[in-house]
Amino acid sequence: MNYSVTDLIGNIGVAMVVFAYFRLQIGRWGFHDLPYLLFNLCGSSLIIVSLVFDFNLSTMILQIFWIGISLIGLMHLYRKRTEAGP
Repeated sequence: MNYSVTDLIGNIGVAMVVFAYFRLQIGRWGFHDLPYLLFNLCGSSLIIVSLVFDFNLSTMILQIFWIGISLIGLMHLYRKRTEAGP
């Protein structure tokens, strides 16, 4: 098995998602915190990059949902902040 650049990109994505979940579990981040949402969004996007070169349907479906949920969270956070005002 060869370890490629795309494997590295995917593994960085995995590390980001796991790190975000770890921070959530230890109470350092909340599920509506910007860093949590961005780490999940970016991590899942990096995993998708690796899947383009070594496809797995189940993992692709999971990442698409993870990105969608992260985007919903970001939209919710944005609306909440704009409604609160300056």
